[in-house]
Amino acid sequence: MQPVQLAPRESRAESRHDSRPDATLRAAIKRRGAPFRRAVLGTSLALFALVSSATFSAAYAAGEPANPDAAPSDAPEADLNIQAQPAGQWTGVWGRSTLFGDMGGIRSFLGQYGVTLQATEVSEYLDNTRGGLKTGGTYDGLTTVTLGLDTQKAFGLPGGTFNVSALQIHGRNLSEYNLGTLNTASGIEAQDTTRLWELWYQQSFLNKRVDVKVGQQSIDQEFMVSSYAATFVNTMFGWPGLPSYDMPSGGPAYPLSALGVRVRGQITGSLTGLVGVFDGNPLGNNLNNLSGTNFNLHNGALYIGELQYSINQPADGDMVGVPQTGLPGTYKIGFWYNNERFADLSTDNTGLSLANPLSTGTPQTHNGNYSFYAVADQMIWRPNPDEPRSIGVFARVMGAPGDRNLVSFSANAGIVMKAPFAGRDNDSVGLGVAYIKIGNATHDLDLATAAQLGSPYGIRTQETALEATYQYQVNPWWVMQGDLQYTFNAGAGQNPSDPTQPLRNTFVVGVRTTITF
Repeated sequence: MQPVQLAPRESRAESRHDSRPDATLRAAIKRRGAPFRRAVLGTSLALFALVSSATFSAAYAAGEPANPDAAPSDAPEADLNIQAQPAGQWTGVWGRSTLFGDMGGIRSFLGQYGVTLQATEVSEYLDNTRGGLKTGGTYDGLTTVTLGLDTQKAFGLPGGTFNVSALQIHGRNLSEYNLGTLNTASGIEAQDTTRLWELWYQQSFLNKRVDVKVGQQSIDQEFMVSSYAATFVNTMFGWPGLPSYDMPSGGPAYPLSALGVRVRGQITGSLTGLVGVFDGNPLGNNLNNLSGTNFNLHNGALYIGELQYSINQPADGDMVGVPQTGLPGTYKIGFWYNNERFADLSTDNTGLSLANPLSTGTPQTHNGNYSFYAVADQMIWRPNPDEPRSIGVFARVMGAPGDRNLVSFSANAGIVMKAPFAGRDNDSVGLGVAYIKIGNATHDLDLATAAQLGSPYGIRTQETALEATYQYQVNPWWVMQGDLQYTFNAGAGQNPSDPTQPLRNTFVVGVRTTITF
């Protein structure tokens, strides 16, 4: 799961930075040298510890068997022959695949009836060392519990899967309180609450070539996904910037979901198609829905479709250890359309600028909203098909009309190396960049507002974030991650607390830990 990528604050719609010209709440920007030095020193020590531990583990692993319980990596290649592990028997807490193991026989008992129980805890501390709204750090945490049911094991119905999941979100959001950036620092940022996430039933047909999923769904789990991008912490490498800001309430993506139907079909051995229709606004008329149980169906419809083309993937039935020819990759193109009405961000219903004193203040409206996107994940280097060491690249681009959307274009790209050190087969190191371009209507409104005021006023244009990260697998159920992020032109050129004041570039350092129970 990459909630991940993506991410809402407050109710996602409410917490986004107010883009109206009268958003003039002021925040004092305090530059404190001591916290900066402590944050840099702490992060340097953390990264040194990760590298040192990786080097030590490489030497130690030369005499140790590989862990057969280790979870497969998130690499898009789905290349079984690099997941192969020598046989071995692990005992004790440290070596098993989950912290709680069989839970005193509970998991194996439930498994007899097709029931699976999974729980993860993601905790992180991120510190803004310069710029933004203010310096300082915050803690964020996310607990996810998922219950699954295989209907064939449960009561003899083949091809059916039932899934229900819940979120417990806790902590304080760095992006909202300290940064003021559009490329939000963490994919788990959201309003503190305990809420239902997904609740759906999926049924496969035609020897699993077609399946249909019905119920409350979070579309960031299947649409617009880049597997390599999931390595990163910044929200925009999970759920991208464009749908985060352009879809009502940020779209049915973490921590939100919406009622809908999704159909997936395997068109050829390499080509898969997905189409879905969902409620157009996951919050609907209840912006304070913190429980996730309003099951809204009253705010239009969101239509989405995607084609996925895979190359050099193992076919069903291929034996583990049989070398695959070529380097695997996945390429996707897609679109979405929302049939609600959307307000113009620059012009009122008489054709005047919304910044004009003679404006009615009522925006003109547009029928519908839409976007096109493309995603690519491609391995570019693998010296030995029987080993996990490899390098892959990813890219994801999308565009939308600039008259009704805050963001008219967003993109992210990067490079990820798996197993960067000998003996560290499940580690990953990555470097990524995320870019957001402000739509022409919002840009024009800022220009008109600045001209009307005749005083300094931030003109929004674009924002770019760089991220460097290292994932260190401590054991099969515990992953530590060191992270660095630098944002250029923070706030896209405008301070969300006071548009008349500048917003300096931000530099975030932090660490994340993920535990699978």
